[in-house]
Amino acid sequence: MAELEARWHQAMAEIPEQAWDQLLAAAHPAGLPFYRWRWLHHLEASRSIVPREGWQSCHLGLWRGGELVAAAPLYLKGHSYGEFVFDQSFAQLAGQLGERYYPKLVGMSPVSPVQGYRFLIAPDENAEEFTALMLELIDEFCQRHGIFSCNFLYVDPAWQPLAEAAGCATWLNQQSEWGNPGHGDFADYLASFNANQRRNIKRERKAVADAGLQVTALAGEAIRPALVHRMHAFYAQHCARWGPWGSKYLSEAFFEAAASELREHLVLFSAHRGDPQEPVAMSLCVRGGDHLWGRYWGSDVEVDALHFEVCYYAPIEWAIAQGIQRFDPGAGGSHKRRRGFVAQPRASLHRWYHPRFNAILRDWLPGANAELHEQITAVNAELPFTASYDPPHAPTPEPGSPAGVPGAG
Repeated sequence: MAELEARWHQAMAEIPEQAWDQLLAAAHPAGLPFYRWRWLHHLEASRSIVPREGWQSCHLGLWRGGELVAAAPLYLKGHSYGEFVFDQSFAQLAGQLGERYYPKLVGMSPVSPVQGYRFLIAPDENAEEFTALMLELIDEFCQRHGIFSCNFLYVDPAWQPLAEAAGCATWLNQQSEWGNPGHGDFADYLASFNANQRRNIKRERKAVADAGLQVTALAGEAIRPALVHRMHAFYAQHCARWGPWGSKYLSEAFFEAAASELREHLVLFSAHRGDPQEPVAMSLCVRGGDHLWGRYWGSDVEVDALHFEVCYYAPIEWAIAQGIQRFDPGAGGSHKRRRGFVAQPRASLHRWYHPRFNAILRDWLPGANAELHEQITAVNAELPFTASYDPPHAPTPEPGSPAGVPGAG
């Protein structure tokens, strides 16, 4: 360990692309586009993720003789937007204790609630030792600069035990995911629902067809520059409809860079009346290995159930045909569950550097996590599947009692 050099990098451009992606490939052999060097670099280069927007890149690299042997994508945050792990009650608690909650250090792929965060460690190194060492370096950095906390979001379940063993506290949140248990086509997917929901899905798809619309999946060379501009316009328009809560994070330059240099990961679902290159609504999904992620959508027309068709049904139909095993439609939306998305726990890991705050949260977490498991069990018990269908389930609930929001009193 003595021969290692730790460096803090304020931009992905300071780290060689090949070196970063080699570590990523070892950590995620199936591919995780949101942590590729180009994805993270273009977030910065497009001015989407920059200090002006409350994100200061602060990536940790461990080097040995000029070789990158471990890395962690990290950001100093001045707010909690774009994380989708809602810690505003934590910020309130810090205020009650007379402490400043921000800035905080966050490990994630910015504005993407995608499971898989971990330290990227060369496969011939000891992952347990490197995890502990990197956490010590992070602790020193945070304490030296007066940073209140370090938070790793949507962590890789395979890495989670290593970080927990090194002292990270685990907080569970809920997200929905579709898994393919062996469906051969959309009709098989439809057959998994009870009669009422089958009728409802058929009605929703018919409403879109009756409006004269069809949906086409576009990937690879079919994703032309004009279509990317259109997708960004849909995205911006949809965000604008929600006013100050619209969460428009990504610039058009990021969309352009992704379509140019990450095109193999993109899938657009175009709703159109003629040419798929002239959509009236569209969604953007990201593919990696046998996994599909739903990200953004927008529409120029008001058509009943069009959102469900473009964002859920057409992607699921395409995913089945492509051999995709898992489809994560994104954060939020209880309506997802009525369309086959099963509630699952997602873990975030935390380190707090204020002793009383740390004690309060660690005392609160076991009950809060047990309550989350109970909520997931209750939600999944109400899914509209046939009695014979057994969807992919969340893990068995852990013992414990429910807990309320933590307080300083």
